[in-house]
Amino acid sequence: MSFPISAGLLDSMVLAVVSSEDTYGYEITQTMRKAVDVSESTLYPVLKRLQKSQMLETYDKEYMGRNRRYYHVTPKGAAQLSNYRSEWLEHKNKVDSILMNDSISKENKEIKEEEEVLPQEA
Repeated sequence: MSFPISAGLLDSMVLAVVSSEDTYGYEITQTMRKAVDVSESTLYPVLKRLQKSQMLETYDKEYMGRNRRYYHVTPKGAAQLSNYRSEWLEHKNKVDSILMNDSISKENKEIKEEEEVLPQEA
C-alpha cells in the first residue's frame, strides 16, 4: 500500500534532498524514489514552484562534457525546511500515536490473554 503524497510533503522532501548538497533533477528523483514513487515529470513542477517561491536557486555546471542545471537551497528555503521538519515531527507523532499505539495495544491485549490462559491450565 502506498500513501498519497501532498504538495507540501514533496516540497519538504525536495528541500531536504537539496539541502544536503547541491544536485540536479535526475539525482533528486533517484533519491526521492527511495521513499516515494515519484517521476521526473512530477518532480520538475515542484522544482519550478520552489524556484518561483525563492526557496531554490539554480546554476549550470559542466559534468562529463555536458551542462547540468544544479539546484541550491536559499536561506528562505532553509528556513522553510526547518518549519517543514517541525511540522512533520508533530504530524508524525500524532499519526504514530494512533497507528503504533493501536498495534501496541493489540499486542499487549494478546499477551494478557495468553497469561490468563496459562495459569488456568496449570
